[in-house]
Amino acid sequence: QVYLVESGGGLVQAGGSLRLSCAASGRTFSSYAMGWFRQAPGKEREFVAAISWSTSNTYYADSVKGRFTISRDNAWNTVYLQMNSLKPEDTAVYYCAATYSDYVHSLHEYDYWGQGTQVTVSS
Repeated sequence: QVYLVESGGGLVQAGGSLRLSCAASGRTFSSYAMGWFRQAPGKEREFVAAISWSTSNTYYADSVKGRFTISRDNAWNTVYLQMNSLKPEDTAVYYCAATYSDYVHSLHEYDYWGQGTQVTVSS
């Protein structure tokens, strides 16, 4: 069992930055690939970024590539999402999730989810 708690969301102006954190409990955190997803009002939850258990592989949605960076610290059971050059269309609730699967782009492959943190980008 893995419990996930996100933090770091807030209100920021367009062009600004935020860093989201996801703290995990459970001894097997380092065995999971970790992903970030987001859901805007009236829209489906979508993939943002993912990182393999070993940190050697990272994956990004085209919409955030070059602006967002995912990282993890297995010693601290934490995964991060550094978000730079934020745009109003990045406004959403951001969720972190854990999976054993190699199909990290699909939300259906994730076994554990956090409660989400709101990110609002004003224009």
